[in-house]
Amino acid sequence: MGKTAIVKVQLDEKGHLILPQELLTQYGFFAGATVRLSEDSTGFSFSRSTENLAKIYIEPTNICNLDCRTCMRHGWDETLGRMSAGTFERIMEGIGKLPLRPEIFFGGFGEPLSHPDILTMVATAKRVASRVELITNGILLTPRISSEFIKMGLDRLWVSLDGATPESYTDVRLGAELPRILENLETLRSLKHQAASANPRQGPGLARPRLGIAFVAMKRNLQDLPKVIDLGKSLGADTFSFRNVLAHTPQMLEEALYQSVPGGNEAVTEWSPQLLFPKMEINDQTEPIFVESLKKGGSIMISNQDMKLGANRCPFAEKGSLSVRWDGAVSPCLALLHDHENLLGIRKRKSIAHSMGNVNLAGLLEIWDDPEYVALRERVLSFDFSFCTACNSCNLADTNQEDCFGNIAPTCGGCLWAQGLIQCP
Repeated sequence: MGKTAIVKVQLDEKGHLILPQELLTQYGFFAGATVRLSEDSTGFSFSRSTENLAKIYIEPTNICNLDCRTCMRHGWDETLGRMSAGTFERIMEGIGKLPLRPEIFFGGFGEPLSHPDILTMVATAKRVASRVELITNGILLTPRISSEFIKMGLDRLWVSLDGATPESYTDVRLGAELPRILENLETLRSLKHQAASANPRQGPGLARPRLGIAFVAMKRNLQDLPKVIDLGKSLGADTFSFRNVLAHTPQMLEEALYQSVPGGNEAVTEWSPQLLFPKMEINDQTEPIFVESLKKGGSIMISNQDMKLGANRCPFAEKGSLSVRWDGAVSPCLALLHDHENLLGIRKRKSIAHSMGNVNLAGLLEIWDDPEYVALRERVLSFDFSFCTACNSCNLADTNQEDCFGNIAPTCGGCLWAQGLIQCP
C-alpha cells in the first residue's frame, strides 16, 4: 500500500490532457477504450479502462485443511480438486498474450499451500505478473516454503488470523493451532531479516514478502481485533484487511456485525446523508460520538478522503479482475466461483456459480474480450440491479438468476461484496 501519487499533467493547445504514457499503459487507456470519469466536490478522477485485465485471482485448490465455522463450504456441495499443471500452464499462456502484465492473487476457497505444486506456480507467476500475492491460514507455512517465497520475491503473503489467543482462534477456525502459526510467522520474519542482512541494499523494510493480516470480524471475536493488530505488527505486518462474516446459517447471522435486511432487522441499503469529517484524535471523548455517527452509514469523507460504505459498487469489476477456479472455469469474481448459500435476513439466498468460459477451451484474452463478458462488466459497473439487499420481499431474491428489473444471471443486487460488507484482499 503506497502513498497516493500526485502527477502533474499539461493541456495542449486544443485543451486536451496530456497524461504520462506509463499511466496510460498501467490503466489500459488505449485508443477506443471505455474510461469512466467520476466527479465530486473537489474535482474528478478516472477509473481504469473496462478493457484492461489488471488482476487475476487463481484458485489452486478448493481443498482445505481446516473446518472453519465461518466458511462458505458449509453451504455448498461442490466437487473438490486441485488445479492441474496443464490448466495452470493455460493461464500463464493467456497472461503472456495480454498487453499489460496483471497482478496475480493465489486464493479462493481452499488452502493454496496444500497444493503440491504451489511453489512452482508462484515462481512461474512471478515471471509473468507485475505483482504476486497469496493468502494462507499459515499452518503449512514451513521454513522451507517461507525461504522459497523470499527467494522468488513473492510480493505479499496474507495470513488469516481470526483471534489473538489459542482459545478464541480455535473457536472460529476449528482445529487450528495458533501457536504453530505464530511460530511459522516468526520464522518468516527471521528469514526475511537474514535475507536483508545478506543484501544491505534491500534493507529490512523492503524485504519480501510483505505480510498482511486478514481478519473475519464477528461478535464472538471482535474484542480480539486490537490484540490481533498488535500481534500482527509485532510480526512485521504492514497491512490489515477486515471483513464481515458471510452468514450461511442463522447462528452465523447472529454473529454478523452489519445490519440485516428486511425479514431480519433494518435494511443494509437505505438513504443516508454524506458525512464530512476532519481528521481528529480518537480518544475517550471523541470515540463514542464518532462511532455513533458512523452508524448512520452512507458516504463518509474524512479530510476529503471518500470512504463509501458499500452503495452498489462491485470491487472486482472496478479492479479490472477475473477469477479462475481450480478446474479452469473463469468467473467475473470470487463470489461466483462456486455455488453457495447465505442469508439475507431470515431468507436463504442461493448464489449459483457463473462461468464466462474455461481456459482449457479458450484463451484468457479471448474470454475477457468476449462481447457477452464485456457487456456484463458494463452492466456491473453501472450496477443497474434491483435492490435485493434493501427489499428482499419476493422469491426473485432467493437466487442470483433473475431480478425484478429484468436482469438475467448473474444478478448482483443481493451481493454483499457489492454492499461493502464482505471484502477480499
